Amino acid sequence: MSSVVEREIAEQADAIERQLRLGRDATERVAGKIRARTPSSVVIAARGSSDNAGRYAQYLLGVHNRLVVTLATPSVFTLYDAPPLLSDALVIGVSQSGRSPDIVAVLEEGRRQGAQVVAVTSDTESPLAKAADMCLALHAGEELAVAATKTYTTELCALAMLSAAMDASADRWEELGRLPTLVRRAHENTRSLGDGAKRFAESGRFVVLGRGFNYATAFEISLKLKETSYVVAESYSSADFRHGPSAMLEKGFPVVLIAPSGKTHADSVELLALCEQRGAEVVAISDDEAVLSRAALSLAIPPGVPEWLSPFTAIVPGQVFAVSLARARGLDPDKPRGLSKITETR
Repeated sequence: MSSVVEREIAEQADAIERQLRLGRDATERVAGKIRARTPSSVVIAARGSSDNAGRYAQYLLGVHNRLVVTLATPSVFTLYDAPPLLSDALVIGVSQSGRSPDIVAVLEEGRRQGAQVVAVTSDTESPLAKAADMCLALHAGEELAVAATKTYTTELCALAMLSAAMDASADRWEELGRLPTLVRRAHENTRSLGDGAKRFAESGRFVVLGRGFNYATAFEISLKLKETSYVVAESYSSADFRHGPSAMLEKGFPVVLIAPSGKTHADSVELLALCEQRGAEVVAISDDEAVLSRAALSLAIPPGVPEWLSPFTAIVPGQVFAVSLARARGLDPDKPRGLSKITETR
């Protein structure tokens, strides 16, 4: 019998389809108001999986909309009472529940200073939504599992839609429209790993490597491994990994390598060669058969996905691997110890 989190992983394509269908009109309206103000920068406030969605937005809004994008440091607003100047910025708060006081505080301060403030949340009556000028609703449907899956991918989708609307790009909207089919194929490819995860059941430490748009994916897979299997899983840009952490590589060391086609692919192939040289055990998430054939565990994603949308297909096998590893370690992925669905920080 499948777990709740496994069922919700399987629901992601439908959730993305709903987000595209039900969220476009509101997204176009919000984008029009943003374009009218021409923000000088973007500040994104979030925690947990939503923070990883913010990492995706850094590349998304940077590459496609040519904006300087930074992740907020909420403690600067709450604990230190020293908020930065935000009047010319676009401030975006991303939170499934919309209830974390420190994220709400960032939006409230942005609004007080006259910044444009947007909430991305499932609860349009939440404190986060009420602190914003504009709200983009998430259409994931009820998520019961503690480990976020479909709320994360609908956050990615809401941000990708906003970027496309700000850019007024018909081509990018057309690419977004293919996402549900691509995510379904990604799930079909990897929904059953068989004994693949058992190979890593005794591993207590992992590194997860991704770059560019999939820097966010590395952080999110790392979080899923920590939440469900209680392993030490460190996420790195493949560039940062070379600046010291690569010294950890040794025989049998487990590495999750996110290597889709695109501008970062050649760098990923170079890292794969380094892992092979050191005898590391690679879990490869890729659409490149040559990469997959060299891995200890290969997790195939559909080919032909535009790089800016590859985080949607790359996260799915990462989620499945995390759940499968938890089961291989004799753990219940629906009941991570010490965690609850909603976490409120100040």
